[in-house]
Amino acid sequence: MGRVTHFEIHAKDPERAIRFWTEAFGWSFEKWVGPHDYWIIRTGPGKEAGIDGGMAYRHGPQPQEGQPTNGAICTLGVDSLEGASERIIRAGGRITIQKFPIHHVGWLSYFRDTEGNLFGIMQRDQEAREIEE
Repeated sequence: MGRVTHFEIHAKDPERAIRFWTEAFGWSFEKWVGPHDYWIIRTGPGKEAGIDGGMAYRHGPQPQEGQPTNGAICTLGVDSLEGASERIIRAGGRITIQKFPIHHVGWLSYFRDTEGNLFGIMQRDQEAREIEE
């Protein structure tokens, strides 16, 4: 099987992106020692489930609002969708799709980081269902 083992974030301003992901999720970044500017991303302790990734300079146009996604979207598991949403906004991110239920799985919302990259956050909740008004 082709299991995902690494992800990569592209950034026009890597320092700004590092601040965003550190403030929003507590990730750590380490400059790679190699022929290209690249940063290794640690998303949590090695013994926890999940993957780590990398960040590189973006070599092309930034993703634009309103255009269809052209790539894979990573979704991060969070304990509190509301708490994570607040941290994302404080760190400079923007909400693109408000909280909605994935029945019997959890609550999902989508955001853009400071570099225009789209990502999701999900809070697991087997009781998740449409909000009744």
